[in-house]
Amino acid sequence: MRILQLHCDSIEYTPTKKEIKSAEDIENPKTQRLEELVVVFVAIEEGDDSSVAQDAISQIKNSMEKIGCKKLLLYPYAHLSSNLAKPSTAISLLKEMELSASELEVSHSPFGWTKSYKLQVKGHPLAESSKIVTKDSSTQTEELTSDALKGESKIRSIWKIMSPDGTLSNIGDFDFTNHKKLESLAKYESAKQRHVDEPPPHVALMKKMGIADYEPASDSGNMRFYPNGRLIKSLIERYVTDRVKEYGGYEVETPIMYDSEHPSMVSYFNRFPARQYNIDSEGKKLFLRFAACFGQFLMANQYQMSYKNLPYKLYELTRYSFRREQSGELVGLRRLRAFTMPDCHAFCKDMEQAVEEIKVRFDLSQSVLTNLGIDENDYDMAIRFTEDFYNENKTAVEELVKKHGKPVLVEMWTEKFFYFVLKWEFNFVDGLGKASALSTDQIDVENGNRYGIEFIDEKNSPQHPIILHNSPSGAIERIIYALLEKAAKDSKEGRKPQFPLWLAPTQVRIIPLNTEFDEFCKKLCEKLAVNNIRVDIDDRNESIGKRIREAEKEWIRYILVIGQKEANSQNLSIRDRKTGDVREISFDDFLNEINEQTKGKPFTGLNLPKYLSKRPQLMV
Repeated sequence: MRILQLHCDSIEYTPTKKEIKSAEDIENPKTQRLEELVVVFVAIEEGDDSSVAQDAISQIKNSMEKIGCKKLLLYPYAHLSSNLAKPSTAISLLKEMELSASELEVSHSPFGWTKSYKLQVKGHPLAESSKIVTKDSSTQTEELTSDALKGESKIRSIWKIMSPDGTLSNIGDFDFTNHKKLESLAKYESAKQRHVDEPPPHVALMKKMGIADYEPASDSGNMRFYPNGRLIKSLIERYVTDRVKEYGGYEVETPIMYDSEHPSMVSYFNRFPARQYNIDSEGKKLFLRFAACFGQFLMANQYQMSYKNLPYKLYELTRYSFRREQSGELVGLRRLRAFTMPDCHAFCKDMEQAVEEIKVRFDLSQSVLTNLGIDENDYDMAIRFTEDFYNENKTAVEELVKKHGKPVLVEMWTEKFFYFVLKWEFNFVDGLGKASALSTDQIDVENGNRYGIEFIDEKNSPQHPIILHNSPSGAIERIIYALLEKAAKDSKEGRKPQFPLWLAPTQVRIIPLNTEFDEFCKKLCEKLAVNNIRVDIDDRNESIGKRIREAEKEWIRYILVIGQKEANSQNLSIRDRKTGDVREISFDDFLNEINEQTKGKPFTGLNLPKYLSKRPQLMV
């Protein structure tokens, strides 16, 4: 069965003529209009039976519950498939679906008729979806869901708030007056409601700024990045990689797909709470990686290591990791099915070394986020651990919280459920109250043994290492999401939104007053570009006012308007978007001002034509 599901403001349809002999009888065909409903175009295929109908209507009802709609129109639509069931089977299953949705206000358009129709589809991310439902789809979904994911909702947790002094408080007793984001995080995590009801502000911004957009020709949660977005993304990738290598990580590259039946994979998969993409190839069952873990673990298995080598750190920037997140959770850059994850594993000789190393990585993660433009006021921390780990390492847990400097959300597990005994994460909470993990680290006590990774200890005996799993930034796409959400908040509160200068696609724009100054602008542009500044020239035949306004809309920090006065001056006349001032400054001082803001950050040149007249317009 093939389904196209649309959340609509309205649909209007008119049966015009019977298409097949077994079409439903209608005494007086007339135009029907329905409003505020979900329209489901349905093609029932050969081999579909009652189980398929029940599975399909169950999925439809589940998605309708997420968007809060209770009116359903089933619309027979043969054009979705070339493998249609017999009409008698199709009408029978259609009626079964209608009866099974009796708690909804449900109807169907006449079967076997040609119909004219017009509809108005809503504009939110959950308004459009398509599904293929087969006899074994529900069984397959069950088989491909990890034991960890199935059991996640059954974990017995104790939720607390820990203050920087180590005090533990019940959530109900804690005063959240000065910690509203932490309160939102606590509600979000305890409720575990991941689906979204409306698009967060960054979705409109990522399109408007030419950064990213949904890719309708791919699976949901796989994004396209335009030149501006690719530039920003690549700079963040390079910065995080440089910082991990400075810390001591050794960069590697591993495959994106693995054998599902490899013994260590089966075991690890069932300890990891993720849904996966699966591939059949020449009789072999493969899956797309949902993390870089197993690639690095299989590599570490080949090393002969001594305790003197530890902690040993392997690092990969995965482009991409794949997780089949539920469709209702996918929105913009916040939660994706294909994402870029900096992933650094440290192999440690014992728990004492692991605890010391996790403190170093904690500091690294805080520093990375700050330098990416996300400071400590932008995120809140959650820390999760087993009760046994806390009792044995209470001081270490309290030290991490003290480093954070603010109260944190605590989830204490009464027994070990995952492969790790501690996990901390920094969570960005957006304006809709949705939390997204950025930096994170875990203490893994299982996978050294599971993957046969060994080192020789001081007594010349083989041991399995404890493994730390750190992403100092979290997914690169989520960093862009957080920056855009911050910008949206700034705009809402009357401040000018801005990227950190080192991430701005264009750092300086030159605008000639007229063509007389084109050559001067070209030479000035070359002079700035050779000093590692991304600079372009707006040479379009538009008014000065319009070109300045459009530079403002692109969040360009520095604008240089060049006329006779500026061409004859030894100094530059700078329009500074951040301060709103127009000021004169020497060329060298201008370079120093920019270099001070971009110091220690990677650089790349423009990712668009230098002249705006040469750029195609992006239709958004």
